[in-house]
Amino acid sequence: MIVDAVVTEDQELFCATTRKFLGREGPLATVRALARSDAGFDRDYWRQGAALGWTSLLVPAALGGGAMTGAGITDLAALAEIFGAHVAPGPLLPVNVVAGAIARSGTAEQQAHLLPGLCGGDTVAAWAHLEPTAPGAVTVSRVADGFVLHGTKEPVEAGAQADVLLVSARSDDGPVQLLVDARAEGVAVTPLQSVDLVRRYARVEFDAARVPASALVASPTGGGSDIDWQLQLVAVLQSAEIVGAAQVVFDLTLAWAFDRYTFGRPLASYQVIKHRFADMKLWLEAGHAIAAAAASELDEQVPSAPETASIAKAYVADHLTDLVQECVQLHGGIGLTYEHDLHLFLRRVVADRQTFGTPADHRMRVADLLTGAA
Repeated sequence: MIVDAVVTEDQELFCATTRKFLGREGPLATVRALARSDAGFDRDYWRQGAALGWTSLLVPAALGGGAMTGAGITDLAALAEIFGAHVAPGPLLPVNVVAGAIARSGTAEQQAHLLPGLCGGDTVAAWAHLEPTAPGAVTVSRVADGFVLHGTKEPVEAGAQADVLLVSARSDDGPVQLLVDARAEGVAVTPLQSVDLVRRYARVEFDAARVPASALVASPTGGGSDIDWQLQLVAVLQSAEIVGAAQVVFDLTLAWAFDRYTFGRPLASYQVIKHRFADMKLWLEAGHAIAAAAASELDEQVPSAPETASIAKAYVADHLTDLVQECVQLHGGIGLTYEHDLHLFLRRVVADRQTFGTPADHRMRVADLLTGAA
């Protein structure tokens, strides 16, 4: 597993400190309480997490960040796995995607203006990339003093909590990304319902929203390559988070099967149950391996990294969602109750499974990459 791959004292301390902090500040009782909050997380909690290094792993030390090993994506994937194991609140994915994008391709002005706040936890950012299936794709046109945006992004994680949005859009010159003040004129944010108790999504609509020319985030190879990298990063982090959640669910269910007696025998002693656990253990170990491989390849920028990221998301989101559902069934009636904690993990897994590409979407992506259609 990714967390088990830590080899340095700094990595071990980082992971152990994060687990201890989440155990104290983000137990499942707190997760349940935050379900009734608008934001789904507390800003002071997020600043403390940022102080632990949650938001700066993809930002070079020269810009105020720093990874434990120099392999920032692997470190961040280990953190995502811990988040999954705790169903932790907080905009881990969108903030790190935006911070990574600015660190990679932002101007010196953008880096100086935004990275300190993002790394310090004072600024929350969201990546407005996904779009509804109905017409509404975001387009951008150039004007004399900058750009004008039209269209809709949905769902946008932490969209209603964000101070700044990284918006991907279509232009006559191809895909571009722009940094937009979430409260700018012409930007309307509508909170949406979420299956996850503490993860918030929103619809973001742009009605002739104007941004200055300095808002453009442009890499030398074009906005499309940045977006591709960000999508690979999301697939890696979602895979790691699903693995973390599934591991806890599997362990809880295995313990339950030994504690639960039927006809004078532990539930785990029945052969059919053993076979089901054997299948789930196979899926889980394979999920750990492919998630770790995807993080490592993206860190090292190997040519197969895009394929491996999509293979990881397709496999993990498919098989480990089934694993969590199996565990709910093995718990019997109590597993279907709101009072039991299993549904908290199932909600997180389903949210990750359905956003930024379903398993079917990622299998198609792999096919396109292998055939050269991508």
